[in-house]
Amino acid sequence: MILTVVVHAASFQDQEGARQVFKKLKEKFSRLKVIFGDSAYGRSGLPAWVKNSFGWILQAVLRPVGMKDFVVLPKRWIVERTFAWLGRYRRHSKDYEKTTESSEALTYIAMIALMSKRLAVMKN
Repeated sequence: MILTVVVHAASFQDQEGARQVFKKLKEKFSRLKVIFGDSAYGRSGLPAWVKNSFGWILQAVLRPVGMKDFVVLPKRWIVERTFAWLGRYRRHSKDYEKTTESSEALTYIAMIALMSKRLAVMKN
């Protein structure tokens, strides 16, 4: 399940947007120890900034050296699976929203709907 969401302009680099995510995470999830990210999060001194600012370890999940074909990367499938779940909601099929706030809210709504369905199945 998604812990927090930050939607920003496409002109932001991933590592710039990640700083906003980490600040929001600190407010609610201060007990985190390790955060996994793709190779973009290993750039621009982001891992050192995360360690110094929050005391967390930001570990980039990298492709094995010399591999050119498709390779399943550890922990990466979790992110891809979550994007697939979100893609099942029509409002996420295109950029319908006018503001980043409404995009964030609809992402939370989609995840709440997913969790509600799972709880209903568990109850029965």
